[in-house]
Amino acid sequence: MHRLLTFPTALLAAVLLCGSGCGSLRPRQPVPAHPIEQAQIPGIPGVRMLLHPVQVDMPRIDRSLSNAVPRATGRDRPLTLLALSGGGADGAFGAGVLCGWTEAGDRPEFDIVTGISTGALMGPYAFLGPAHDAELKQSYTSISEKDVAKKRGLFGILKYRDAVTSSAPLAKLLAKQIDQAKFDAIAAEHRKGRRFYVGTVHMDAQRVVVWDMGAIAASGHPDALKLFRKVLLASASVPVAFPPVYFDVEAGGQRFDEMHADGGVMTQVFGPTFLARLMKLSGRTEGRAYVVRNSQLAPQWMAVKPKLVSIAGRAVGTMIDAQGFGDLYRSYLASETGKFEFNLAYVPPDFDVKREGEFDAAFMRALFDRGHQLARGGFPWAKKPPGLQSLEK
Repeated sequence: MHRLLTFPTALLAAVLLCGSGCGSLRPRQPVPAHPIEQAQIPGIPGVRMLLHPVQVDMPRIDRSLSNAVPRATGRDRPLTLLALSGGGADGAFGAGVLCGWTEAGDRPEFDIVTGISTGALMGPYAFLGPAHDAELKQSYTSISEKDVAKKRGLFGILKYRDAVTSSAPLAKLLAKQIDQAKFDAIAAEHRKGRRFYVGTVHMDAQRVVVWDMGAIAASGHPDALKLFRKVLLASASVPVAFPPVYFDVEAGGQRFDEMHADGGVMTQVFGPTFLARLMKLSGRTEGRAYVVRNSQLAPQWMAVKPKLVSIAGRAVGTMIDAQGFGDLYRSYLASETGKFEFNLAYVPPDFDVKREGEFDAAFMRALFDRGHQLARGGFPWAKKPPGLQSLEK
């Protein structure tokens, strides 16, 4: 969704000029640095974990997977992971791949599904399986920008001071899409031993927070559905484009709040480590990771206008794309270390349909159709990230 960061110069200037004195800031009581690890959602503890950028907390991952071990142990096929990346409207590609995969007849029931940003939004459909393909297709071929965000005028930006749009339309859409029936179905699959994880970024702590969405659904808490939808909204809330999402937490007997935003701030895809741990805990030796990167991996040429907003938007987009490469390399390294099969799908470099705005329906339909066409004939999964493939030629 980084294309949403390209705004009229007047609006960006308003934000910069408003640094000290326009509107009123939201009162906050952030969690201090020391107890951030202990912070829990009131009444629904144990449904999330904070990941360190360089230190993998295996005990926490293992605890989250403990109830999934019996099912994994008894499976008669390789354990599978589906990792869905960020990418905004480019998620139409992943949606097309999933629907085409169903038609190919060999789409597995994934043991673990993970999602970041747009990957988080399609995650419930992927987790619940082919019966929801029609809804998944509709979500990525019929929405427009007005279904996702509402632009704030100059005075709205000056008033709220946290984003140039309101994410109220996306929140409304999620309330419609994630109904009680889907929520209950996700809880049922969790109880069977399957796992669905979504990543957000804890802005204060600079940490990725992995939410166990099935555990939230199975918690029985009266506010669980509200929390579930809120996590999805947070995972897709691109900073500056969308307002951050706040979570009330408890730590050391005190109440605090956390500011969360799009998981793509820190990672575009995650999950292979979870598959490696599930294999280890269950004693299984066969596993397959399917990583869907909702983006093209080849550089995209564009004549950048010599304006502040154009330069900033291009720079942010370039950083996100570069980060995405690193995430794929880490995923591949996890597969090599964990000794399971790595499979990668990404938007083909020859896909050149032009788009008008971020959520261009014609573009999204074309991208969905391309992913669908590739998958229904047996998707040509790459076995290594492109950079590593080229080194071996």
